[in-house]
Amino acid sequence: MPHDIALKLMNGVHRVLLKVTGERVGWHVSNMPVLELTTVGRKSGQRRAVMLTTPLHENGRIVVVASRGGDDHHPAWFLNLRDNPDVEVALQGAPARPMRARVATAEERAELWPRIIADHSNYASYQKKTSREIPLVVLEAPEQA
Repeated sequence: MPHDIALKLMNGVHRVLLKVTGERVGWHVSNMPVLELTTVGRKSGQRRAVMLTTPLHENGRIVVVASRGGDDHHPAWFLNLRDNPDVEVALQGAPARPMRARVATAEERAELWPRIIADHSNYASYQKKTSREIPLVVLEAPEQA
């Protein structure tokens, strides 16, 4: 499973790629849009930003997958937004906008998960690696949440 240092390194390389290409390369990975998610650290209270793929955009909501590559532990960004759901999201280099994060309900997950893995089988392989149910996070405008 990915180590925290490896995950931070991958995020750093991603940011460098965006910077050196003038943000022309890096906003799509594995046939998915990428977003920058900023949360507030649950312990530190500091802003924390991470680059994430987004397998589903519809009806004003964005879905991200808290897979951490199939690790048995939730990613730190997930724990942060679970404790403080007010986040910021930047897409395709646009200014960050406030959004509200929430874990998909069991009913939503039952509908969304098959659609996500049909187009992005890597998530299915991550689920097979871990005993935890990988959460789906729904990002919505604050007035929609």
